[in-house]
Amino acid sequence: METRAREIKAHHNHLISMRITPGHFATRHSHINYYVDLTNIKCQHKIAQLAGRELAAPYIRTTPIDTIVCLDGVEVVASFVAMTLSESTSQSINAGNSIAIVTPEINSSGQLIFRDNVQSMIWNRGVLLLVASATTGNTITQAVECIDYYSGRISGISAIFSAISKAGDCEINSIFTIDDVPGYETYSPADCPSCKAHHKIDALVNSYGYSKL
Repeated sequence: METRAREIKAHHNHLISMRITPGHFATRHSHINYYVDLTNIKCQHKIAQLAGRELAAPYIRTTPIDTIVCLDGVEVVASFVAMTLSESTSQSINAGNSIAIVTPEINSSGQLIFRDNVQSMIWNRGVLLLVASATTGNTITQAVECIDYYSGRISGISAIFSAISKAGDCEINSIFTIDDVPGYETYSPADCPSCKAHHKIDALVNSYGYSKL
């Protein structure tokens, strides 16, 4: 599987790159024909810093942000988004502010929740939702509903990679889009052409990575 992988560089900064692998992969909500590997962006601090600056750019001059809610293990990237937005030397509307970074808990029923000690960072706050990747939008919808339940205000949605341009009425700002992965497709398990052709699943994938079958 690894031998099929190739590197895709970001348009605005070629030092930021992701790896894509063609095949037959199963996620929690869908089957996809490319595995998008964002490990280096999420884990290498220098690349995460560059990605954080890219993701902060759409909000610097216009959008008050009090809290960044993270999904998919993007806390390192989120810290650099917050640092960029709050730099006192910039013309950011958030210059000098302290921006909270929180991750919801997933309970035994699969629901996203915020414990009492962090709810004040959501309540009546401007919230930026940051995810690693958006494929179907189901996880983003769940997160938006969670933030709304705790009376947070969605100020923006950002992803490192997004196969969709919007989630509901909200535009998704991303470094990489489906245009960077020509031929990328997502299917419900019942409609997956690879399954219908009896092609084996190469790996199970989620926000932690992949497990080959």
